[in-house]
Amino acid sequence: MSPFSRLLAETRRRNGLRQIDLAELLGYEQTYLSALEVGAKGPPAAEFVQRLQAALNLDEKNTDCLLEALELSQRRMTLEVDAPEDVYVVFNEMRLQLNTLHPSQVGLIRATLALKSDLRERPHSEIPRLKRRVLEPGEGSSPSARTKQAEHPSTN
Repeated sequence: MSPFSRLLAETRRRNGLRQIDLAELLGYEQTYLSALEVGAKGPPAAEFVQRLQAALNLDEKNTDCLLEALELSQRRMTLEVDAPEDVYVVFNEMRLQLNTLHPSQVGLIRATLALKSDLRERPHSEIPRLKRRVLEPGEGSSPSARTKQAEHPSTN
């Protein structure tokens, strides 16, 4: 069920209305309202929320929640024409697997998308490589050579 479907049904019930009553108030068929509530129809235009707000005298907070739920419930997405090829590949992988994702996968995807703003704010800088240590003359490179040198120091 979409966020809008759930919130529409909750709003109707909270106002003590049957589907037929709300449909009549809004000027829609009861079957359309039912289809919206069960998610059989995609989210309506913003005009629907305006009519709902006027008919039920909803406050700004409830209206904003409905509009946000409407946005969250959009089913169609469009890629920008100049999107990189990798974006097309990811988009297609998501499209093919969307209905079978495990909730933990959804959580990981959301966490990854949240990184976008963090990455943009943090300047990208490479960690400098450590300079190679220069050996002094006579200093061995292996631990055993250093041990031998410590046991038998040269006496000049």
